[in-house]
Amino acid sequence: MKVIFLQDVKGKGRKGEIKEVSDGYAQNFLIKKNLAQAATNAAVSSLEAQKKAKARDDADALAHAQLLKHQLEDKNFVIELKEKVGSDSRLFGAINSKKVADAINAQYGLKLDKHKIMLDNPLKALGERVVPIRIHPEVTANVRVRVSEA
Repeated sequence: MKVIFLQDVKGKGRKGEIKEVSDGYAQNFLIKKNLAQAATNAAVSSLEAQKKAKARDDADALAHAQLLKHQLEDKNFVIELKEKVGSDSRLFGAINSKKVADAINAQYGLKLDKHKIMLDNPLKALGERVVPIRIHPEVTANVRVRVSEA
């Protein structure tokens, strides 16, 4: 019996795949537990339509990410952070990805997730740094962050 997998099944198939399995296994396990459905003509055409819609959505997300990258990498786009410093020009605290995300939101109105900001180590000194931000799995923007004395 041909089935369309609705979820990943270890050793049998991945979500969206159409495979041939034994009738008993399909009826008594896969279909009963909503892991798969019978591969009728209507189900196959519905699956193809879903794949096309997902491809369109992915292309739109990539285009939006590239547009956001150009905006973030603009020469006038600099994130200003003011922090307290000690006598040796070192910060009392540290600037982590959450502070950078909050500053982008406050200064430019762009909501970015702090997990997308790829800051290896927190910033602990004055000056300007380039911080990479992964907007999309295929798009990474480099943003300038300027830390100055408050």
